[in-house]
Amino acid sequence: MAFRVRPALRGKHRRRQPVRTAATLAGVAVIAGAGAFGASAMAGPDHHHAVATAAAKKNVLTQAASVTGSLANSFSAQADVQRTVANTAHEQADQARAEAAAEAKAKAAKAAAAAKAKAKAAAEAKAKAAAGAKAQARAAAAKAAAQAQSARATQAPVTAAPQAKAAADTGWTKPVDAAIGTPYHQAGSNWSSGYHTGVDFLVDSGTPVHSVAAGVVVSAGADGAYGNDVIIKHADGMYTLYGHLTEPLVSAGQTVTEGQEIGISGATGNVTGPHLHFEVRTTPDYGSDVDPIAYLAKHGVTV
Repeated sequence: MAFRVRPALRGKHRRRQPVRTAATLAGVAVIAGAGAFGASAMAGPDHHHAVATAAAKKNVLTQAASVTGSLANSFSAQADVQRTVANTAHEQADQARAEAAAEAKAKAAKAAAAAKAKAKAAAEAKAKAAAGAKAQARAAAAKAAAQAQSARATQAPVTAAPQAKAAADTGWTKPVDAAIGTPYHQAGSNWSSGYHTGVDFLVDSGTPVHSVAAGVVVSAGADGAYGNDVIIKHADGMYTLYGHLTEPLVSAGQTVTEGQEIGISGATGNVTGPHLHFEVRTTPDYGSDVDPIAYLAKHGVTV
């Protein structure tokens, strides 16, 4: 019988070659074994042929199992390789994520450090500017005080005569030559005692303040609500206080004479404006006040 042979396909229409699988190879092994078995069976029906046939059959089955096992081992090895590759890829991905997180954390820390350094530099610059402004203000105040003191020194001959006359007459004088604003014992909530413990002379800042009599300075400087003040003890055992000064011109322990300039009036402490607070006490402590106008009048000084 004649067979018609088809020409081979070429180009992109070539028939794909069959892929041999484990089942195909196992089938081949079985067929080969079967062929051998058939060949043995055809040789003769005797016992010898039967033994040979059984051996051939066993050999075929053994070969088929061997091929199948080899293929299974090959597939298992391929699966192990694929799992190893997958695990390696996961590990690399985890490492990449960890490195990215560490890099982001480092960048954030660097940015925070830069922001902190910038804020510190700004604060230092601000503090430096404030210190400079404060130094300039102190220099300006010192210059103004020096100018005021120079002006007072120039005017001293004019004011010395009335003070000298008062000293010659009584040994006592007024602290300043000015009108009284708030009188002694005026009630009000502005004072912790509930009343005014002295008298206020209405003078501008920069007015010279004089000791009303000779004595010894007990204290000079900052004194709470009184601002800068001077307290002097006199020969009669009484104390006089001069409050809200711009600056004292004497110090504790210093001996002063009647009419001596002891400070410059101002508006330091608890005040609503510049004035001189004059107070007379039986002790140097707060709460021992007496009427200052009556005290001066007792020594021949009329206010």
